Amino acid sequence: MTTTQEVGGQSRVGKRPIDVPDGVDVKIDGRNVTVKGPKGQIERTLPTQVTVAIDGKVVTVTPAAGSGRKGKQFQGLARALLGNMIEGAAKGFDVSLDLVGVGYRAELKGQMLNMALGLSHPVNYELPEGVKARVEIIDDGGLKKPRVHLTSHDKALLGQTAARIRSFRPPEPYKGKGVRYTGERIREKAGKAGAKG
Repeated sequence: MTTTQEVGGQSRVGKRPIDVPDGVDVKIDGRNVTVKGPKGQIERTLPTQVTVAIDGKVVTVTPAAGSGRKGKQFQGLARALLGNMIEGAAKGFDVSLDLVGVGYRAELKGQMLNMALGLSHPVNYELPEGVKARVEIIDDGGLKKPRVHLTSHDKALLGQTAARIRSFRPPEPYKGKGVRYTGERIREKAGKAGAKG
């Protein structure tokens, strides 16, 4: 029987080499790694428990000498981080959010995303540098709703930005109104008897 990690060995995922696609440049300076590609540049300092090496177009991550069990644990993490950096610089990442509710609107002015989310005030959110957005109106069975498409070369930053936008009006469980990830299923609850509609 095998497990996800080899007993006494390296992390099975962590020891897989990462191929660097054409057009992407990886520079390693000690623990500092810089990845530059068509979609942007991203820098990260990796944990002391791992060693990163590049040979031609292949990057490998190994536990640092004397790092013990921590080295094996951080090897998988560092490999995932590096893989995301290389994929982001080469192709980028994207996520979409739907604004579900009567009168909900979204408008983009430069890096400022202006939204009407059924609150007593408009929500104005400045997108961080490195994240781009566009707004599309979706016709969902005759109901029009804004969809905000976000793209970035930085997967972590993209996830944080999407979560922040969603937090302004998380989907509520009774009517499902709010900001949700495209394709996200909201388990709607039945309203209490006599509750206002």
